[in-house]
Amino acid sequence: MIELNKVSVQKGDRTVLQHIDWQVKENEHWAIIGGNGAGKSTLLEVIAGKIFPFKGVASVPHYSKMAFVAKDYSFNRIVQSATQYYQQRFNSMDAEIAPTVIEILQNQIKPIGTVDEKSIKLPPIEFSEEEISRVASLLKINHLLDRSIVTLSNGETRRTLITLSLLRKPQFLLLDNPFIGLDVESRKTLHEVLNQVAQSGIQIIIVSSFKEIPDCITNVIELKDGKIENTFTRPFAFKEENTAREKLLYPEILDKIKQNPPKHDFKFAIDMRNIVVTYKNKNVVDGVSWQVKKGEKWALMGPNGSGKSTLLSLITADNPQGYQNDYALFDRKRGTGESIWDIKQRMGYVSPELHLYFNRNTEVWKAVASGLFDSAGLFKKLTPEEQAIVDDYLKLLNIHHLANRKITQLSSGEQRQVFLARALVKNPSLLLLDEPCQGLDYNHMVYFRDLVDELVTELNKTLVYVTHYTDEIPACVDKIIRLENGKTVELGKRSL
Repeated sequence: MIELNKVSVQKGDRTVLQHIDWQVKENEHWAIIGGNGAGKSTLLEVIAGKIFPFKGVASVPHYSKMAFVAKDYSFNRIVQSATQYYQQRFNSMDAEIAPTVIEILQNQIKPIGTVDEKSIKLPPIEFSEEEISRVASLLKINHLLDRSIVTLSNGETRRTLITLSLLRKPQFLLLDNPFIGLDVESRKTLHEVLNQVAQSGIQIIIVSSFKEIPDCITNVIELKDGKIENTFTRPFAFKEENTAREKLLYPEILDKIKQNPPKHDFKFAIDMRNIVVTYKNKNVVDGVSWQVKKGEKWALMGPNGSGKSTLLSLITADNPQGYQNDYALFDRKRGTGESIWDIKQRMGYVSPELHLYFNRNTEVWKAVASGLFDSAGLFKKLTPEEQAIVDDYLKLLNIHHLANRKITQLSSGEQRQVFLARALVKNPSLLLLDEPCQGLDYNHMVYFRDLVDELVTELNKTLVYVTHYTDEIPACVDKIIRLENGKTVELGKRSL
């Protein structure tokens, strides 16, 4: 049994959880719901033994009985040792050197930089082939076992992490927003998997939106502002309020930005002709042709593993196979002398990887300012003009009151606004938003979506918006490219 008695938790100078009294009894499966900043992930981390209360008592089973899957890639030391490959996901000159899924599952990862494999001694394999095959089949990742970890989509990575957790046969499976980053089919698969896991005797505690609560969940705890708002048992009877987004507080800043459009003119932001990208003899992008004209707004969609992330890596000039392909960015053919930084300077980019690896102890104003230099932090003193630009975007995104707070002290919704401000601060010609609403509750998703719609429309930005959810797409997006198995299956006007 898990029991929390008067538990309070602080992060920095902020109290995140207050006076939590909660019991998880035998055979119960719980979902933790609530708005962004309610304390859901923190409560799960308390149960997992990742953080400790400064008041009250948390009585939880030994950590060996817990399997904790965080909402990023850092849930386990084994995968952490490979995270360098995520940070350099497409910069590696040879994706073959990255660990494979089976190496991660069996704890057979060679140290980064290994030249002579005979010079290292790996620990014995942890699981039998039959056990690996059984659990991998359950999560539908059998076909991924020999794939390099750098070539997996976000959804495929998530299923790999859950596979590793289940192989360890825990008493409790703790999942923090496991459905984020998953396409429709993958979400359906994970629902089926969790129902089977619950039937096997493993107790599940999951942070989730109320729309994604699996059928196996018997109880729900709802948090608000770090306190227990309600608890429910089946049949659940709760609703989520829908709130309209406030208007921009500083419309005059928008007018000032409109008077200073990007300096460089172009006809096509993206012009791709029969693009092919291959990993281990498999075409992850297979013959894609796509033109994005100046001012167009596109949705890039497709199931996990369809090639979306790889296509984006070509646009951001991070994929070395770009030089083997025929495409132009901003009317200039790739490989004709322009630097990566020349290209990046004309783009604003938001992605799950950026959110994951950005230093969480960075102050908000510095995070936004780093967008001026396409750096992962602020490493120079701003000029008065640059500081004024940063201040303008902090106000425009309604986060100026958070300027001196650290990113780690913000809710998920506030963090998304920070990274959107970072993407916009250099007034880019092209805005790439890769699953920008990942992990947001419904109200914050609507707020962010409508904010993007207003800014992109008013500033006439060229936009590529990547998502699995049609209701997350801003109203201004009227074109769509959909990929499946690396091929284009839909291209043109979006049905509204």
